[in-house]
Amino acid sequence: MNSTVKPVGTVVIGLLLLSTQARAAEQKTILMLDGRFFESYSREIYEALTAVKGVKSVDLKSMKGHAVVNHDETVNPMVLVTAMNGLKDTKAEAEWNCTAAAMK
Repeated sequence: MNSTVKPVGTVVIGLLLLSTQARAAEQKTILMLDGRFFESYSREIYEALTAVKGVKSVDLKSMKGHAVVNHDETVNPMVLVTAMNGLKDTKAEAEWNCTAAAMK
């Protein structure tokens, strides 16, 4: 009975260590958004940010005028800023654009 408990305990400890490492790899970047009429184009902003490889989720609702981006450690926050700074539409009835700055 004692020999069965040790392998199970080892497996449980191993799983806990792996989940801790996975959480440590996740990062959060908060982008301060600005631009002309950008508030009306949350779908386009969401799609542009989630298209960046390594982005896990994007929250545009919890902080007005900001994007909270959860991503893995491979994502450089400047890539997120670049994705936002290139976002615009000049063909729409009301021209719009979005710019961003990473908050520290």
